[in-house]
Amino acid sequence: MCRLLNQSPPDLLDELPYGVIGFLPNGRIQRYNRHESQMAFFDRDSVLGQHVFLELAPCLNNYLVETRFADAEAAGQSLDETLPYVLTFRMRPTRVRLRLLSEPDQPLRFVLIHR
Repeated sequence: MCRLLNQSPPDLLDELPYGVIGFLPNGRIQRYNRHESQMAFFDRDSVLGQHVFLELAPCLNNYLVETRFADAEAAGQSLDETLPYVLTFRMRPTRVRLRLLSEPDQPLRFVLIHR
């Protein structure tokens, strides 16, 4: 799935019925689909280039999310995990399911947000 998302053009990601945040290993956001923009009330153009865990979504900067990406990268392993989560940044607490995706040979990592 990570490879498919990396190869998909942004307009195709806009058609997905869930949020997509794609970011580089340094945390800088490169992909942010329309669904996530509408649900989180962040304009895509203002989000691109931001650090996902420090600027856009500090509520994901913890051992459940950010650390899993860091651990997978350090081990040179793929990451594909789904977990229940509660988003709390700039919104009332919202229950979601997150899917965390990364592959060592792919440039972008992804957080998929199913509301």
